[in-house]
Amino acid sequence: MKTIKVYFFGDSVCVGQHVSIHKGWVTRISAHFSEFSEARGCQVVVSNASANGRTTRLALEQMPYEIQSQFPDVLIVQLGMNDCNYWQSDRGMPRVSPRAFEANLDEIVGRALAFGVKTVCLNTNHPTGLDQKEMPHSSLTYQQSLERYNQIIRDVAARGGSQVVLSDIETVFQSYAQGDRAKLLELVLPSPDLLHPSEKGHELYFNALYPLLLGAVADLIARPAQ
Repeated sequence: MKTIKVYFFGDSVCVGQHVSIHKGWVTRISAHFSEFSEARGCQVVVSNASANGRTTRLALEQMPYEIQSQFPDVLIVQLGMNDCNYWQSDRGMPRVSPRAFEANLDEIVGRALAFGVKTVCLNTNHPTGLDQKEMPHSSLTYQQSLERYNQIIRDVAARGGSQVVLSDIETVFQSYAQGDRAKLLELVLPSPDLLHPSEKGHELYFNALYPLLLGAVADLIARPAQ
């Protein structure tokens, strides 16, 4: 029986912080792949190697154990929402600078491919409700900073080659909201959070990601054994 390993490597958005476990988009994708496996006579193993508060810097430190030692076939990377943040204690510096963020993402992709990942899916991050107040020691709102980091994700995906695909979650959320801030706020948890996806936000993540990942997995199953 052919086995395909699908790994999620992200932050609290993948963990599903503040939402019941069974309603999180990663958990729902895992459940659907279980049904798919039974119907196709194969095995799709889904693992969530994500952690709250993770930056790309932390991801690189944890990647040898979490990813490289596991040899996944499909890797979904969801990072940036912590990198782009400005903490009071950092005196006007983001947690990870844009230049370092780009280099870290490039290395994450490179390491994944070197360890046999067939498809790397890079997700941009969803819009938030944190667009009204500038961050400490900064002239930027959180949302403005996040948009800059999302563009870096697009740039890394564009030069990543045929094995790297972009899932533009930011565009998915924007298409739903159609410029209506009230509709956008339906997709994130209410104040004071305004950051993590609501149940409806998790639904959008699932609808965007599952078809893409299903296509990647079906392609791998169809390949002749080597």
